[in-house]
Amino acid sequence: MEQALIIFQALADMTRLRILALLREMELSIGEVAQVLGQSQPRVSRHVKILADAALIERRKEGSWVFLTLGVPDLLEPVFMALDRWTAREPAEIRADRIRLQAIRDVRALAAEDWFETHAAEWDALRSLHVSEQEVEAAIVKTLSASPIGRLVDIGTGTGRMMELLGAGAQTVIGFDRSPAMLRLARTKLAEAGLEQADLRQGDFQALPLPEHSADVAVMHQVLHYAQHPAAVIAEAARILDANGRLLIIDFASHSREELRTRDAHVRLGFTDAQMATWFRAAGLVPAEPVALEGELTVKLWLGQRPN
Repeated sequence: MEQALIIFQALADMTRLRILALLREMELSIGEVAQVLGQSQPRVSRHVKILADAALIERRKEGSWVFLTLGVPDLLEPVFMALDRWTAREPAEIRADRIRLQAIRDVRALAAEDWFETHAAEWDALRSLHVSEQEVEAAIVKTLSASPIGRLVDIGTGTGRMMELLGAGAQTVIGFDRSPAMLRLARTKLAEAGLEQADLRQGDFQALPLPEHSADVAVMHQVLHYAQHPAAVIAEAARILDANGRLLIIDFASHSREELRTRDAHVRLGFTDAQMATWFRAAGLVPAEPVALEGELTVKLWLGQRPN
């Protein structure tokens, strides 16, 4: 009963309900929440503390930013069920918040697209700044060597390097990227490598235009740190996997290189093993032991498999 009292007290304020509704859509920084709500950061921080003390949301420091995400799922599930049942019509405040939230999404996406269009030609060099790309690629091949690749989907393919590396051993190869400039480079590169049959498509990692059970292996190589909502991106990648299908994510371990956020358009400054394991399990995947490649920035390989 004490926990129930804490939760009901935490929810007994419209601003806190609005914050919870926003975080149900996507992870946000405190500054972004304040921007959507039209309130000062100190005021928002006071509301955030009450929600965090009730375990309804979690705060995560990343460089100089503090990000907010939903808290304990077992607590939130009955809360959202009750709110959905009790709310016959969406409140005007929450409806307006959703419109302003879309503006933040659009700004983030436009900044990333501009960066990719500008840096497409140097993408491979940028990805190999911190750990030898040969070392990373050898670890990728080794991690996936336990069973045949089958139907390969490269999510955020960039210049097509993962398709080039793994495509010869795959039955079919599909690569998605949002950037037309990246796709143009990938087509040229894959044709030179003799992989003209590789299927390159423009697409977003939040909504892959593929049916369920259409992939045996999905790869995201240095892509997830551009995601506004990593858990949703992982869930979407898991959706297309067949039984025993594998998702391999290659990205940076958690770090504090703030300049990557401003200079290279990174949304996230790496990830922890605990975060990845939580997101994998939520997406129905069984996480394997991560592989770490130490360098100026540590690169991690996280593998999750869908049960049979």
